[in-house]
Amino acid sequence: MTHTHPTYQGACHCGAVRFELAAELQPAVRCNCSLCRRKGAAMSATFPEAQLRILAGEDKLSLYQFNTKVARHFFCKTCGIYPFHQTRKDPGLWRVNLGCLEGVDVFALEVGRADGATLSVVEDA
Repeated sequence: MTHTHPTYQGACHCGAVRFELAAELQPAVRCNCSLCRRKGAAMSATFPEAQLRILAGEDKLSLYQFNTKVARHFFCKTCGIYPFHQTRKDPGLWRVNLGCLEGVDVFALEVGRADGATLSVVEDA
């Protein structure tokens, strides 16, 4: 039996990057690694890459990597918003910035904490 996930439309702030997500949003988290502490985004539950489809603006995405360079964080080159990333703990899984999803009230969701700081191999990463 195939499980169907809810489908969400998402975009960066300027709309240059648009995507579709077919996944459960919870458990949502905020991470305490040095990058996530600074961006402060609430992120979706993890999901396989196949559940994320970039609809427009792939050429507008900029890749940022740090520390072990396993995680792949993407940002819009125009507005700077982070729409999604490939995780470090399991590179086959991704998360989206819940604030980028249409019709989702991030402030109404229960958001836990991911302890990404303990995965660091470099100080303050």
